[in-house]
Amino acid sequence: MLLHFYKMNGAGNDFIVIDNRDLSISLDGETIEALCDRHCGIGADGLLAVEPAENGADFRFRYYNADGGEAEMCGNGARCFGRFTAHLLPELPQRVTFETIAGTLAAEMIGENVSIAMSVPKDLKLDTGVKISGLEAPIHFVNTGVPHAVAFVQGGQSFEDLDVFSLGRVIRNHEAFSPAGTNANFATVIKPGHIEIRTYERGVEDETLACGTGMVACALIHHLLTGASSPIKVDVAGGDSLEIGFEKSGDASFKNVTLTGPADFVFEGEIEI
Repeated sequence: MLLHFYKMNGAGNDFIVIDNRDLSISLDGETIEALCDRHCGIGADGLLAVEPAENGADFRFRYYNADGGEAEMCGNGARCFGRFTAHLLPELPQRVTFETIAGTLAAEMIGENVSIAMSVPKDLKLDTGVKISGLEAPIHFVNTGVPHAVAFVQGGQSFEDLDVFSLGRVIRNHEAFSPAGTNANFATVIKPGHIEIRTYERGVEDETLACGTGMVACALIHHLLTGASSPIKVDVAGGDSLEIGFEKSGDASFKNVTLTGPADFVFEGEIEI
């Protein structure tokens, strides 16, 4: 059969998007993995499927990593999902809501950018005590819809040369984060309130050009370590800068967390599956 799809890009994080509101499309993990393959398929960090809402939102958000496994959330994917689904509703609304495994989220259109109201962060732990060879920085942890380990390292050339793949893979599979594993983020401070990050994504099993939930994790940890105020600017490997907004709730809790940045249509097409 022919699968009609759209390709979208959020700060360098790229996605295949399918409209499955009639639930006529059924894709198994092997097929999704093949579609995301950058040599023999369309190529993407993951696949987004639009489905009918079950609990009163506008849509249901389904997200699958490049390995075909379904994940709870994806921040950049959510921004692309918001931009895409806004075009499915009459008169291009400024706000759409959608149900995810991590909770119901809202996307607001702000010019060329999309702002996502993220789920409430949980399981925060500064300095987990996890040590790995080749990384001297403390490893922190927070779940921002999906689990994220965060290490702040020195900047400059050393940050550009950091072996994100090798270090990230070890952290991702470390027993401290078993059985589900974790995403691994490496950040450096450009100046207070402005950081740069690189991310090894679970499910993609490689460094990606951007990770929305990873940006949120790094920004919140940066605030806790330095007191930097909201919003925090985050530069990603894809070349874009995004903003993380938040409100402090207690000593180490947050509410009204937002992720704002670009979400672009790249192309649409059909592929035989």
